[in-house]
Amino acid sequence: MSACSKGGQWQLVLNLLNSMADVRVLPSVISYSTAISACEKGGRWQLALNMLSSMPDMRTMPDTICYSAAISACEKGCQWPLALSLLSIMPDINLLPDTICYSAFMSACEKGGEWELALSFLSTMPDMRVMPDTICYSAVISACEKGGQWQMALSLLSIMPDISVMPDTIYYSTAISACVKGGQWQLALSLLSIMPDISLVPDTICFNAAISACEKGGQWQVSLNLLSTYQDLQMMPDMVCYSAVMSVCENAGQWQLALRFLSTMHDTKLMPDTICYNAAMRACDKGGKWQLALSFLRMSCLSTFSNEVDYNAYNSVIGACEKGGQRQVAVSLLGEQAVAALHLLGDVRLQKLDRITYSADISACSKGFQWQVAPNLLSRMPAKVVPDEITYSAAISACEKGGQWQLALNLLSRMPEARVMPDRITYNAAISACSKGDQWQLALNLLSLMPEAKVVPDEITYSAAISACEMATRGSWH
Repeated sequence: MSACSKGGQWQLVLNLLNSMADVRVLPSVISYSTAISACEKGGRWQLALNMLSSMPDMRTMPDTICYSAAISACEKGCQWPLALSLLSIMPDINLLPDTICYSAFMSACEKGGEWELALSFLSTMPDMRVMPDTICYSAVISACEKGGQWQMALSLLSIMPDISVMPDTIYYSTAISACVKGGQWQLALSLLSIMPDISLVPDTICFNAAISACEKGGQWQVSLNLLSTYQDLQMMPDMVCYSAVMSVCENAGQWQLALRFLSTMHDTKLMPDTICYNAAMRACDKGGKWQLALSFLRMSCLSTFSNEVDYNAYNSVIGACEKGGQRQVAVSLLGEQAVAALHLLGDVRLQKLDRITYSADISACSKGFQWQVAPNLLSRMPAKVVPDEITYSAAISACEKGGQWQLALNLLSRMPEARVMPDRITYNAAISACSKGDQWQLALNLLSLMPEAKVVPDEITYSAAISACEMATRGSWH
């Protein structure tokens, strides 16, 4: 039975246990503990509990090993309440939980996100004359990390040497990850720096977590220094590392570095994923490099890692093209020249385009004086993409710049039907359209409607309305 259990053959173990009755051999505690352990290894927590509960009927009382195996089975099955129940009833049947029982229970708490419960039991272990081991501390620190309790994770790490439990690389990587979630990039660097002093070599996970901490803290130069140290230690950055570094480049608008890292990834035969490409495109957007953003979009589409491009990528490219004055390229991504855009980008399928993308493209129409395309884009939005006040404002602004006051008012009147309430920007664009169209009465009417819609006019509103009146006065004077 023991050999079958170690080999993960839980079915064979149960067959052997059941066959013992046929030869009039009563199973011993060791037989049951072996069977429960086999179920635990096979991920059969229900069978493990059934076997544990059936032992008294067979005149065999469970021992600590049986309970620790059953608790471990619950841990692997993510059943922390059952693990708690088993641990709690052990003293009632004169069984003292050992370190293995506690470590299995705390691992169950860690998987269930119950950091407070894990911490509570860790603190009671000395009272039960059971000393926590490395597994116990690892589970509780990991539970604190997942629960965003970075202070508690660091506190546990600091007291471990005092009780003769030496933390290893895994503990530090978990603690550094806790610092990432807590926005504590300085502490993450401090933990990383002291590892060599205690004869621990930071691994890839430690460096990746520290780089992510610096990225979230806006410390892009420090992140790049960490990457350099990473490489000096003859360690190969992985996809997680590059994704974090590319996010650093994005936030800092360092498109040159983004380009360099993408090139480095190709040289090391590490294929950039969608996250890397999207970060590069956003960096180019911030840097005003629309040609590179367009190039990255094409490469992302051709990447073997994705059959479709993240819609955020299109937002970034459209924004970069708009900032670069490339209105025709921006409009072609969604407008009348969609076929030309597809030809330009290669065999791309425009999927998951969202409201932000459409609003950006309509805005490009406005700035590029392509007012005819803006209403068309608005009408072509899929049913699942619901326009908001920003989308309508962009379309009305396009009509205003094109001198199409009738179309602007038509769009404004359609907003309540779409369950979108006009805001100040929308009214300002519509009033300005009326002003340019010499429709001063309509401009003043819109101004009078704003208080009823609970929209407060601003300087731009009054300026547009006054401008409409001035034009009317000049017309009557001539």
